[in-house]
Formats: sequence, structure tokens, C-alpha cells
Amino acid sequence: MDKVVATAGEAVADVPDGASLAVGGFGLSGAPNVLIQALYERGTGGLKVVSNNCGAMESGLAVLLAAGRIARVTGSYIGGNKEFARQYLAGELELELIPQGTLAERLRAGGAGIPAFYTPAGVGTQVAEGGLPWRYDGSGGVALASPPKEVREFDGVEYVLERGIRTDFALVRAARGDRHGNLVFRRAARNFNPLAAMAGRITIAEVEELVEPGAIDPDAVHVPGVFVQRVVPLTEEQAADKRIEFRTVSG
Repeated sequence: MDKVVATAGEAVADVPDGASLAVGGFGLSGAPNVLIQALYERGTGGLKVVSNNCGAMESGLAVLLAAGRIARVTGSYIGGNKEFARQYLAGELELELIPQGTLAERLRAGGAGIPAFYTPAGVGTQVAEGGLPWRYDGSGGVALASPPKEVREFDGVEYVLERGIRTDFALVRAARGDRHGNLVFRRAARNFNPLAAMAGRITIAEVEELVEPGAIDPDAVHVPGVFVQRVVPLTEEQAADKRIEFRTVSG
């Protein structure tokens, strides 16, 4: 039951080239930076990433992206990551861009053992009808486009069928975790982390504070330990490293 692994490098040592990864975080909030850095240092490549976005400011998944280690992204937001946009438009990266709520539910469904579900999001658009450019050919043409999806009517309303997502591994960051893998997230850093944790067949959590079993009130647990296979305690310096993408102040 003790799932603690001493180092991030040891925790990701069996992640192979070409693995699929569900990665928590929203922008830079709650991104598992230490685990991502460990993957970078190991040289793992050809990764198929499922995450809301692909990092920014040379942080988060942007570390792997800049090194050419990511082959495919399933996500909702390119945002201000210019290297992400460049690789996509140049045909170096495959991208399945989907509605944010659909991404969240696909991860949750996969983790809950639900193979597919119907949603109204995307009906009447290329999300349902197909034709979204997944990969460009580098000359402005589309090398690979999304296929059409099943659309079905319920009570007079059309819905599109979306598949649940399961990945080989998941990387998440939590504010607190115990040796059994129970996790608690703090405020905005909760974001996609619980969903990513559920979707991974092997979930690795870096935790800012490691506590003993029983120290976390069961009612406060956001992700039960049944979904988590490895726990990596962070140092004080690692736990304090929380970058801000857009710093704003109010007077």
C-alpha cells in the first residue's frame, strides 16, 4: 500500500517512447513540472499527450514540446504558445482540438469505465461532421483530417458520440497526498488534475506535502488512492516553484 517513490526519475523510468499521457494542469496552474522535467531528462519521445494545453513560458509540457518529444496532442487550447502553433502548422505535430468540456468528460468517462457518451457540444460543426485538420503537410494543405462522428437524436435534440479517453500513464500534481495515493488539490490547481488521474492506467502524482495515511479527512479527498499507483514527494524548493503565466494586480 505504500506507493511512495523516492525520485521523479525513478517514477517515470518505465514510460516508453510513444506512450500516451494524460497530464493535469491549466496553463501553468497545477502542472506536474517535476515529473515532466524527469521525462525530458530521460529522453523519452514520440509521446501522445492528452492535456488542456501544452504549457507556456518554457514551463510545463512546453519543455517536452520544444525538445520535439511530443508527437500528438489531444487538447482544447493552443493559446499563446507560439512553438505549439508553429509545430502544428508546419506538420510536425498532430493535434486533435476538441471542446474543453468534452475533453473533461472524455477523461472522466475513461476513468469511470464508460467507453463513450453523447453530448450536444460540436453538433453542426466539423467536430461532428469531420474535416478538422489533425495534421498539416507543411505547405498549407491538410495531411490528416478528423473523421465524422455518429450523431443521434434524443427528445428532438441532436447529440454527437464522443469516446472516453484512457492513457498508458497520467502525470498530476497535488497539494497533499498520503502514502496510499489519496490526493487533495488546492483551488485553481485542481483543474484537470483529478480527471487526468482517473484516465491513466498508471498514474504518477507529485505532491507538495506528503502525509501519513489517515491524516487526510476522507471527505476531503479529491482523488482516491485506487486511481494512483505512484506518489513522488517534492522538496520544499520544488513545491514552492509555482510560475504565473499572466501576472495581474488590482489597485
